[in-house]
Amino acid sequence: MNLPKRVVTIAGSAAGGSAGIQADLKTFQELDVYGMSIVTAIVSHHPETDKNVHPQTIEAIEAQFSTAAKQVGMDALKTGMLFSRDIIDKAADLIAASDVPIKVVDPVMVGKLDSKLLADDAIDVLKKRLVPMADVITPNVPEASYLLDGREIATVADMKQAAIDLYDLGPQYVLVKGGRLEGAAVDILYDGETLTAFEAPRIATDNTSGAGCTYSAAITAYMAQGYDMPEAVRLAKTFVTTAIEYGFTYTDMVGPTYHAAQRMKGETHSIKVDKL
Repeated sequence: MNLPKRVVTIAGSAAGGSAGIQADLKTFQELDVYGMSIVTAIVSHHPETDKNVHPQTIEAIEAQFSTAAKQVGMDALKTGMLFSRDIIDKAADLIAASDVPIKVVDPVMVGKLDSKLLADDAIDVLKKRLVPMADVITPNVPEASYLLDGREIATVADMKQAAIDLYDLGPQYVLVKGGRLEGAAVDILYDGETLTAFEAPRIATDNTSGAGCTYSAAITAYMAQGYDMPEAVRLAKTFVTTAIEYGFTYTDMVGPTYHAAQRMKGETHSIKVDKL
């Protein structure tokens, strides 16, 4: 039997099911990799205390990682919301001690509604310990700005320079995602030598919760299956763009992308790829 590749996500659990661990696992299932999860925090709003992020203990994180590694094994992993300095340090220790060959770091700092998902004192340890381990980091524009000490990123030209400068932090690739800018949805990939632009049509919808998590999870899945980085990014952007096109909501709040869209609708988007 040809078993699926084993992929683990180290991230926050989103009770609404649209982002974080839940979005990652749905993506893994759709793309035929075996998904596992290590929950770093539970993201859910308490109606009385107003608390939104509920971190897990370091012991619980260690136990989850050990169980996944020993019970199944890992061909690739991605990190998402890690939230605190201590959790980032522990995640870095666990990843460094493992033999997992593929590492995707989604430096989750800002939620869809600009909610804060990373403590202030955690940014430096993220940059110094986790980012240099990554095959690719996948910041959106606000996250790239945070990583570059608040630099304004307002254009595709700004994104190109941001990708070049973020590469100096040590990852093998940088993917700066331009979904929050105006115009076509353009992302910039940089490998230390070549800038590549991936362009998709902008979908007119507010229902994009979990799109960034889904994108990085899809990149991880495709890399685990043997695709090189540019092709993994192209396929992942196709997947997430289709998921965004068929996003929906059950309430008057921002709803999820539809992870099954590519399979259920039988449609994919053509992604324009340009070497710059």
